[in-house]
Amino acid sequence: MPTYAVCRDLAIIILSAKAFGLLARRLHAPQVVGEILAGLVIGPCVLGWVAQSDFLSGVAEIGVILLMFCTGLDTDLSELKKTGGAALLIACAGVFVPLLLGTVLFCVYYGVAPGSSQFLHAVYIGTIMTATSVSITVEALREMGHLRGRVGTTIVSAAIIDDVIGIIVLTVVIGFKDPSVRPLTVLLRTVLFLLFAAAIWTIGARLFSYLDTVFEHTRRMTILSLGFCLIMAYLSEKLFGVADITGAYLAGIILCNIRDSGRIAKKMDINSYLIFGPVFFASIGLKTDLSALDVNILLFSLAFVAVALLSKVIGCGLAARCCRFRSCDSLKIGVGMMTRGEVALIVAQKGLSAGLLSSAYFTSVILLILVSSIATPLLLGAIYARWPDLDVPAEPAPAPAPAEPTA
Repeated sequence: MPTYAVCRDLAIIILSAKAFGLLARRLHAPQVVGEILAGLVIGPCVLGWVAQSDFLSGVAEIGVILLMFCTGLDTDLSELKKTGGAALLIACAGVFVPLLLGTVLFCVYYGVAPGSSQFLHAVYIGTIMTATSVSITVEALREMGHLRGRVGTTIVSAAIIDDVIGIIVLTVVIGFKDPSVRPLTVLLRTVLFLLFAAAIWTIGARLFSYLDTVFEHTRRMTILSLGFCLIMAYLSEKLFGVADITGAYLAGIILCNIRDSGRIAKKMDINSYLIFGPVFFASIGLKTDLSALDVNILLFSLAFVAVALLSKVIGCGLAARCCRFRSCDSLKIGVGMMTRGEVALIVAQKGLSAGLLSSAYFTSVILLILVSSIATPLLLGAIYARWPDLDVPAEPAPAPAPAEPTA
């Protein structure tokens, strides 16, 4: 793509995302809703001013990596330790219930009997529903000031664990179709990733605590931290087959207790706010193309979206209630886990490559991503307005800005 075309597309995305974001705020909705709608309007679905490209996909991927890194930096580690067990149970329910209901939906809609040749296709529809994309929920919670509370921390932790479990389920299902993919290999790589994460946590926390005393309040800490985030994202997906955003989130968690964590998060947030964030959220709308819809796929897509959203609310909400969350907080967790994003697209793409999914069902996946991305922030805003958090820690007062060295 020529440089001038890249500049044009970025200008359109950034300006339209900001305009729609301000409009959403005026309508008392999170700005992220406006940014997604901006992508829908300027994309092929409406005006056709901007089309998805490899460059924009790369920028969007960096956007979600930085977003999850900042989420890790903003995490209250003591609160995360408290919610670890609950997050694991919620994540398991958030995978099992959508997997089961998605399989049942396909079987009932198309008359597929268990054990038939089409049953594996039904299971794969359920597998797509297991994916959770926490990035949009994170941005909405951050805007509302509820990210650091017990509920917000539980949602983020559960979504990360959900992705790991979902990847295992994905590989096991594909393994039944493709003998070259061994489920035991995936389980081994996941265990190795957990061991790798524990080792990096121990070494990285000590190393960066030392570097923070040597390069305190300098740009070097921000640069080193960003490099660490990108390396962790790369190693997670390349070596262990775990989503890159999981590695980025882990990097943020490792650095969240160093003294400069707030300053690093502020610097990262500037980059995300200016370019990477708007491109990521607008790209969801850019990927939407409803021209291939027919009546049969449309009806299935509507049922697919409804089951996918409700299954997360039911599964995660009931699990949260079992963990002694209040009913209103359980509802927040269930709604917060509804969003689907790039992970659902990746799962769908792998199913297409393995012959487990027809390209016609990509419309259902895109529609699910679009609806969940818009509905989740709106519903969270309404629920939090009715039942605000009681335990959100106050934001720390900003320290006087020291003179910043140039190196």
